[in-house]
Amino acid sequence: MPSPEDEALARAAVAALTGQLALAPKPGLPDPRDLAARVTRRDHRGLRWSAKALAPGLAAMAAAARRTGEPTPGLRAELGAIGRCTEHSVGLAGGGHRGALWTLGLLVAAAALDPRARGVEVAATAKRIAAHPDRAAPRRPSRGATVSAKYGAAGARGEARAGFPHVRRALDALARARTAGADEAEARLDALLTVMSTLQDTELLHTVGPLGLRHVQAGAREVLEAGGTSTEPGAKALVAFDADLHARAWSPRGSAGLLSGALFVDALPVTAPRGAVLTGAV
Repeated sequence: MPSPEDEALARAAVAALTGQLALAPKPGLPDPRDLAARVTRRDHRGLRWSAKALAPGLAAMAAAARRTGEPTPGLRAELGAIGRCTEHSVGLAGGGHRGALWTLGLLVAAAALDPRARGVEVAATAKRIAAHPDRAAPRRPSRGATVSAKYGAAGARGEARAGFPHVRRALDALARARTAGADEAEARLDALLTVMSTLQDTELLHTVGPLGLRHVQAGAREVLEAGGTSTEPGAKALVAFDADLHARAWSPRGSAGLLSGALFVDALPVTAPRGAVLTGAV
């Protein structure tokens, strides 16, 4: 059964995901503006609702890591089993967040293994967990794995096994933007664009191919090179980039999941409230 500390990590991870969903304007990605349109209102509400369905699974992952105490093959297998159950639960709640579950699950487990770890240390521990194969995983390759093999992209698995370099880049971007005087929303948008500017997003590769991916990366760089979202030129570039991706119906979903991971790590350490009541776990 998850402890109050495990529950606190799960709540922090869900808060990071819902914080990412609340951010706007996110080029090509769901955000609160969708609530104003009848055609997208239900989708955005569903994403917010299903994000909360991740909490029991994430708490169970934290508990497994705390109980195991080391990033062992056995822990990797247990996280995989919990993850598959959680995917099913999230599907019943509306679906979505598969990439975020992978990222947040590993980072939550890493944080549970070493509650004193911060930033790059958490990413390094997650790397050690991800280095082990999940031998119980379905043998049929996922769409992301197929796209990764086709284009030589790192994909979600490669990102984790490299120690989440884009989570680390997002953390650096958050720190730079805050130091420069950006407000929190602007700092988070700059972090998202930093990820978007270099990530080999397998979702984009699948839907629009390498040329489309490079178009998205270039658009994100233009906003950052204009000064970032806290400046007038950068804000104008963001509006244009956002309009472009929405007109094309291109969605860089991989970047959103990694930003959620960065926001979770950025929120560490988390503490369990006194008298916390445990919820059910997967």
